[in-house]
Amino acid sequence: MTATFSSALKRGRAFLTPTNSSLVLPRLDNGFVKAPEEALFPKVDPAIDGEDCDHDCESCSIKYPAKFKIDEDDKLYGHVNAWATHMLVATGKTDWVRDVSDEKGSVMEAVRDCGVEPSNGVMSIGHQKLMLSASNIPTPSHHHSPSDPTTILLLPSFTIVENVTPKTIPTLIEHHINLAPTSTTPFPSAVSVSEPPNISALSLDPKFAMHNNGTTSHPTPSSPPPSPFTTRPCPHKYLILLCSQKTRDARCGQSAPLLRRELERHLRPLGLYRDLHDERPGGVGIYFISHVGGHKYSANMMIYRRGEVDVVDGQVKINGDASEGQDIANGNSNVEASGVNGPVDVVQGGGENASVLGRPGTSNGYGGEKKSTAIGEGNQCIWLARVRPEDCEGIVKHTILKGKVIKPDRQLR
Repeated sequence: MTATFSSALKRGRAFLTPTNSSLVLPRLDNGFVKAPEEALFPKVDPAIDGEDCDHDCESCSIKYPAKFKIDEDDKLYGHVNAWATHMLVATGKTDWVRDVSDEKGSVMEAVRDCGVEPSNGVMSIGHQKLMLSASNIPTPSHHHSPSDPTTILLLPSFTIVENVTPKTIPTLIEHHINLAPTSTTPFPSAVSVSEPPNISALSLDPKFAMHNNGTTSHPTPSSPPPSPFTTRPCPHKYLILLCSQKTRDARCGQSAPLLRRELERHLRPLGLYRDLHDERPGGVGIYFISHVGGHKYSANMMIYRRGEVDVVDGQVKINGDASEGQDIANGNSNVEASGVNGPVDVVQGGGENASVLGRPGTSNGYGGEKKSTAIGEGNQCIWLARVRPEDCEGIVKHTILKGKVIKPDRQLR
């Protein structure tokens, strides 16, 4: 993570793990601070996570090509530019022109050339507000024509926006991206609601737009113009993004499919694997994306983890880390073909309610309180590099499910 990104993610929404209030951090020229790498994400501890928590997978049979060489000498941590919003564009492809914004007639080109800059987020001068990535997410038409309506995924809001065309990009930016939560948006500690909320929809509702100072605007009588888009929450609880752009570097094109195979091998027994067309709620979505920088440290892997809030008597309150990951990683899950059951979160409906989850037997428990659990926006982004197939078992068990890192000195960016 960059110095700026690391600092930007230190917030209530927990893109960063809070540091000790007495810790004095050096302030950089751009106004941000670089947190010590051990302050961001906890490192696995053999006493807690098992004696083999920092071991490579012994059963991994997938290997990179013999000539797959990368830079092993540079210090990675603290050298990535900050971003406020990450926008993934569905193209149905795994490789693109060298600069995806150069693809004629595409949504990516329109983002660059439309003349409307995103205004959300608190970024220092010279650092991007919007990270733009082409992805292999299928297009609605299943064709690769860049001018056809397509789908985008906004992070960290975990929001899918459908029916996006190059001509509608200014509207998308002004009425969706500018109103969406960012890497610096505080997570609301208590929001009054009458029903368990669709957190992603709430975050995009202009009546509840989050300001940069963390306050929430009051509802206004004016209504936004009719939207050409359809929005819905991303069904997945975790996302893994792998750079696969071989036009930028052949190693990315080689590593991404190999890592996906190995990740699938470890996710499928847990009922967490989701392929490109599997929209069952929960689980782990794996997408290939365009160049993100640092291909000489291939493979680059970005892991987005969603947060949880408890809805108690109509009040939304921040819940700790998701219980699903802790239960599965500790071997307490009851896994069936349909997914993960037992002492973990189960879905209470689909469609627009797919992001609202509740635990069995808790609807009227907790001292008579009515309680359910809602899945919110992304609350962590962990960017790793130099990832090898033998790292995947530990990444699934500890990084994806627990938010812990295994080799921060070698892999954390």
